[in-house]
Amino acid sequence: MADSPRDPPRRHLRTADLRAAAQLATQATLGVIGITEGVHQAVRRRIGLAAGDAPERTGGLTGRVYGAIRGTAHGLGVGLDAVLQAVLPLLDDPARAGAEDSPAREAVVAALNGVLGDRLAAMGNALAQPMEMRRAERVLPLGRADRFQEALGACSPHLLLMVHGLCMNDTQWRRNGHDHTDALAEALQATPVRLRYNSGLRIAANGRELAQRLERLVKYWPGPLQSITIVGHSMGGLLARSAVHEGRRASHRWPALVKHLVFLGTPHHGAPLERAGHGADLLLASSPYSAPLARLGRLRSAGITDLRHGHLRHPDEGRPDAPLPLPAGVACFGVAACLAPRRGLLAERLVGDGLVPLRSALGEHDDPARRLVFARGSLRVVHRTGHLDLLSSPVVAEQLKQWLSAAPPASAS
Repeated sequence: MADSPRDPPRRHLRTADLRAAAQLATQATLGVIGITEGVHQAVRRRIGLAAGDAPERTGGLTGRVYGAIRGTAHGLGVGLDAVLQAVLPLLDDPARAGAEDSPAREAVVAALNGVLGDRLAAMGNALAQPMEMRRAERVLPLGRADRFQEALGACSPHLLLMVHGLCMNDTQWRRNGHDHTDALAEALQATPVRLRYNSGLRIAANGRELAQRLERLVKYWPGPLQSITIVGHSMGGLLARSAVHEGRRASHRWPALVKHLVFLGTPHHGAPLERAGHGADLLLASSPYSAPLARLGRLRSAGITDLRHGHLRHPDEGRPDAPLPLPAGVACFGVAACLAPRRGLLAERLVGDGLVPLRSALGEHDDPARRLVFARGSLRVVHRTGHLDLLSSPVVAEQLKQWLSAAPPASAS
């Protein structure tokens, strides 16, 4: 949607984006050089030539040539970064210093973080998305109580937290003119807050950070906060489960306030598209000549990799893949979508909502230890509906209002 003449100008591009893009280009160039050298060494190995310092590095004169190319690319990247660091501040327009980002830029950054977010964060790249809690497109600062309360404005004792999915951001809850946030906030008389986060990071890492931020939010909330409802779409539902788990492990106060958890198309037991990507890795690695190309498959972020089996636990627990039941004492609800007009084995297992199979969204699993136990009447399947259509479906909107207004008992665990 174009900016109206009265709206402040929105930025489609920040000057810092140029430096961030240059850093990505340098890393991509080094990656291509590494892949090329790996293929070269695979051929050399077949004729008995030794490798270099690493199995996929060439030795001898060939290795020195690749080393020189790699060093030149790295040097150019460092030099370009230094020039941009010095020049870009001079190009900033003071009149646009406080301008908000355009929806187009925010969507591109969200998608980039979903695919490469862990690498962006490791590089210190300016495009790495920090975790933010937002209300009415304003960031809620959690460093000082007075600034937080000023940004929050009038509020109720009921918090509604909306958590978006992979490669998305908080503004994308609005789809086809509908936003579950607005509808639920009005129906529940709750204060809506949307989470924005780097969906390329590990789910457990985001869960731990969200737990810590919610603890500060409870501390700064004007007046006593009595209840919390969390609605998660896709990966957002996994993040919500992980956050409650991390909050309880840390003996935080806020998990005791969580009354409802709602999952919209959440891949509790993994998403097949990520598994297909993992299968491609295995196929590429089956031949010594194509094995170096498996690096291309590994460009998927840690967040996407976690979707393979719905891993939610932090590595410091010892077993990140250990089953995690629904949180006891919390009323949990799940909506699963299916593109087919009616239930059927083929549609449920192979089609689902286009991204998530029906059984995964319903928490069903052949292993009883991994099966999620929802209370009777707390699950709903909507047909002829895709993964993103869950955000705008009037059927889903009405079901959410019925569930949350009725406040049924908590799910079993």
